[in-house]
Amino acid sequence: MKKVWLTSPWLLSLFMILAGAITTFAYAPFHLSLVPVFTLAALCLLVLRTERWQQAFWLGFCWGLGWFGAGINWVHIPIEQFGGVPLVFSLALMLLLSGYLALFPALAACAIFTFKTNRALPLLFAASWLLLETIRAWLLTGFPWLSLGYSQTDSILRHWAPLIGETGISVLIVCTAAALALLLLRRQWHALGFILPLWLIAPLLQPLHGWKVTGETVDVALVQGNIKQELRWDPAQESATIRHYMELTEPHLGTSLIIWPEAAIPRVEILAEPFLHELDALLAEYNSSLITGIIDYNFYTDAAWNSLITLGKQHQTDSMGHYQPAHANRFEKHHLLPIGEFVPFEDLLRPLAPIFDLPMSSFSRGDYVQNNLLANDYRLLPAICFEIAFPRQIAANLTADTQLLLTVSNDAWFGDSIGPHQHLQIARMRALEFGRPLLRATNNGITATIDANGQIQQQIPQFTAAVLTDQMQLTSGHTPYSRYGDWPLWLLSLVSLLWGSWQRFHRA
Repeated sequence: MKKVWLTSPWLLSLFMILAGAITTFAYAPFHLSLVPVFTLAALCLLVLRTERWQQAFWLGFCWGLGWFGAGINWVHIPIEQFGGVPLVFSLALMLLLSGYLALFPALAACAIFTFKTNRALPLLFAASWLLLETIRAWLLTGFPWLSLGYSQTDSILRHWAPLIGETGISVLIVCTAAALALLLLRRQWHALGFILPLWLIAPLLQPLHGWKVTGETVDVALVQGNIKQELRWDPAQESATIRHYMELTEPHLGTSLIIWPEAAIPRVEILAEPFLHELDALLAEYNSSLITGIIDYNFYTDAAWNSLITLGKQHQTDSMGHYQPAHANRFEKHHLLPIGEFVPFEDLLRPLAPIFDLPMSSFSRGDYVQNNLLANDYRLLPAICFEIAFPRQIAANLTADTQLLLTVSNDAWFGDSIGPHQHLQIARMRALEFGRPLLRATNNGITATIDANGQIQQQIPQFTAAVLTDQMQLTSGHTPYSRYGDWPLWLLSLVSLLWGSWQRFHRA
């Protein structure tokens, strides 16, 4: 292998890019959950045979470039189709983002190189991976997409989610991959012998999940309007869009909870008030409550928020709807998507290209911690679109009274790609981690109901205008992950890296 590296570095680079790209098949819609173990093991094997950290960095970068280049290839779709950027440039921007993200597995590969003589290499590699993934989820507002743990929503490792979260499952995958590499290269069984039981006992962890079914159910109706992206903010289509949602909803009046997706109402709230008051009264008449996405805009300050509001009954005993302008029973999106919802250095960037001047790309940020929405006496913890990928934000807003998780989105930006499937998989992991059923309403799919075990109960196919009706089993209690989050893993990783570094430099 050393000779191959010296004579044909491009061959190894291409192999690593291919291995990273194959990792995409672990995620939805493919669900080949064991793939990351083997592709990461391949990276470990090659890095363990290198003699310089620069070689390790390059191998990790190539692996990451393949991983993100294939896994988030859908990023170029909104840039090209709605951002007014030629295809070649949209692909270049997608590769630029992939190159930035590939820096994190590149640095993780350097950690393999640094600790390659340490018998605790799997633990030290996993600790480094955790640290770098935490930075990736925070730096430049964070992009935690394709974190390895999401690939396990249908594997036996999913049973670990209520205890250690998606983050902890990622650690188990990385540990297993490194242990497999040591077994193949050095015939060291000890690490794999310690890790395999953690896989095998996973199905036995149900009693430790910390939540239980209350016996109460709630009937829900999730409306998928399937409005084409190019029509969503066309002023000439506003009335038609609202009428379309009303026609889909009217047969389901009387349902306890009705959900419309992100920005379903294409008018800013202050201009939609006459319609909202009328709908509020109609919902109360039928003992229903509706949660919908809408843009809240302040004409005096020129500030806008990507919001969710509730209409109809706030409490089951109410005799009328509760909607009033600027009422507190609302949610304002906190975690905004760069370029799509806010533009850094916008005075400089907006004139450069249409991609920096998309409709609704100048939002203000809501508070990090907000009250749960109250609808017909049910308390829902909301997240709009990208926010569902940030478990620490969900944990910060979870209370003892939270009964349902709610995420609304508009994945029409990403067309018929793997992006919406990955987005749904992320939502499933949140249900698993926090032991709460989850409602997911989207404009054009994939709208779904998910139980507290992260399993899809029902879903609407993409690119279909339809209404999903279901009954959700409510739960109570707190999972260990909802109580302690990632702190135990962070502490273990910090101690492990300090110990590994002390050993490394003490020996030197």
